[in-house]
Amino acid sequence: MSGQADSSVTKARIESLSNFNDQIVTIQGWVYNKRSSGKIQFILVRDGSGIAQCVIAKNAVAPEVFSICDSLTQESSVTVTGKVHKDDRAPGGYEIQAEDLSAVQVAKDYPITPKEHGVEFLMDHRHLWLRSSHQHAIIRIRHQIIKAVREFFDNKGFILVDSPILTPASVEGTSTLFETEYFDLGKAYLTQSGQLYAEASAMAFGKVYCFGPTFRAEKSKTRRHLTEFWMVEPEVAWADLNDDMDLAEEFIEHIVQTVLMKSEPELKVLERDLTKLQPVKRPFPRLHYDEAVEILKKNGVDFQYGNDLGGADETIISQQYDRPVMVHHYPAACKAFYMKRDPLRPELTLSVDVLASEGYGEIIGGSQREDDYDTLIKRLEENNLPRQPFEWYLDLRRYGSVPHSGFGLGIERTVAWVCGLEHVRETIPFARMIYRNTP
Repeated sequence: MSGQADSSVTKARIESLSNFNDQIVTIQGWVYNKRSSGKIQFILVRDGSGIAQCVIAKNAVAPEVFSICDSLTQESSVTVTGKVHKDDRAPGGYEIQAEDLSAVQVAKDYPITPKEHGVEFLMDHRHLWLRSSHQHAIIRIRHQIIKAVREFFDNKGFILVDSPILTPASVEGTSTLFETEYFDLGKAYLTQSGQLYAEASAMAFGKVYCFGPTFRAEKSKTRRHLTEFWMVEPEVAWADLNDDMDLAEEFIEHIVQTVLMKSEPELKVLERDLTKLQPVKRPFPRLHYDEAVEILKKNGVDFQYGNDLGGADETIISQQYDRPVMVHHYPAACKAFYMKRDPLRPELTLSVDVLASEGYGEIIGGSQREDDYDTLIKRLEENNLPRQPFEWYLDLRRYGSVPHSGFGLGIERTVAWVCGLEHVRETIPFARMIYRNTP
């Protein structure tokens, strides 16, 4: 009888079918594809954990069950009960020899078909595009990267102390803020970074990290930029720039090597060249900003000393190496107010950007923070920032100030690099860009 699943039969996820060889199980999912050879129907069913081939033989099921199979369309939702059978030719190495099948809902005119679709069409249907095997692999790798991030910091004694998303002032620059009215208190802003609050947390707990969404209102249309993205930001008391760089390279190595070890099936779906990721191990090359400028000049770039590195500049520099490269000691003119200056060359900051290999650009930006009270006031004035919203931040320098450092890693750029993607819009479930805020 079809239509009702037998409650005495074990429900199984497709990824765990190897645990049920020669046993009767029920799977629940959606039709990914199907084909027929007359008296046998082959239906590929996905359930979010994997894809299983279900074999429905006409002489093995009730007539109405076989008839249901004829009506099934792409993305119809189904429940299938049958015996798990090992078959190396099947997706995942196991198939289900069906005894019963019921359709929960037959999908009509599913808009995403095997034919070629344009990017705009796919982004308009992002809520459905997520079901494709390629997008599925990307989001699962994103999950693994986030899991590796938390594992790394948790195992090193860091405490998760999340920063607020609504803030009273700028962190990175007033021109890239999303502004909103905040009751009777005036203006508030969507955070550009959790760093300033992470500094306060570090003074309480020593080693902390915050992890959440951040927002930039810059009108950038490059393949590396999103309006809303996720960032993890560690902050460490009693740490200088060298400590910061040591932590950053160990962190990136852990992320990449974890994905190589645990996400092999997804990387295979994406046809990722693993030889590009395997060398991502410490130590990473470390270039002074001056050395980076020399590389650009040798490659014919008319680069103005004192500027920040642009995307094309980062690509040229990173292509010189088979692993991420760390560029440090950027000029103060192109960096944030809170970065400590080099005492030997005050025009430079004790800062570092980590550039991913293969031209994927900056995935980490960090620095040693200015820990002197009077100097920090001077930096606020130089950057035309109002003092009042930063009084609490100045308190960190009034009461027990110590040397401290930290950095931020953008999850989406990291996912794009690890997956070998052309654009960050595929690295997040629902991308927000200057020309898109739907679906």
